[in-house]
Amino acid sequence: MDKSKQLHNYELMYILDATKSDEGIQQLTDKFKALTEANAAQYEQDLIGKRRLAYHINDMPEGYYVLIKFTSTPDFPQEITRVLGITEGVLRSLVTKVKE
Repeated sequence: MDKSKQLHNYELMYILDATKSDEGIQQLTDKFKALTEANAAQYEQDLIGKRRLAYHINDMPEGYYVLIKFTSTPDFPQEITRVLGITEGVLRSLVTKVKE
């Protein structure tokens, strides 16, 4: 089997600008939810909410945390990392492969 077509489990944690309105946060979470659902075999999202940051990012003491667990081919994590990196309102993001 082609290794690029194998499915792997991943976790994506991203932090949004907590100063955004509830509607703005909802729009961003919906955007990433739709993108993940379209490209992943399994999908689970946990809206953790506002939390104090370990250190200020862009002079902000708080961020809105979201955790997504999904199963996909290895090319999708690179794509969602790219999209998160160019989306205004995303402070930080990290995709990790979960050991099976």
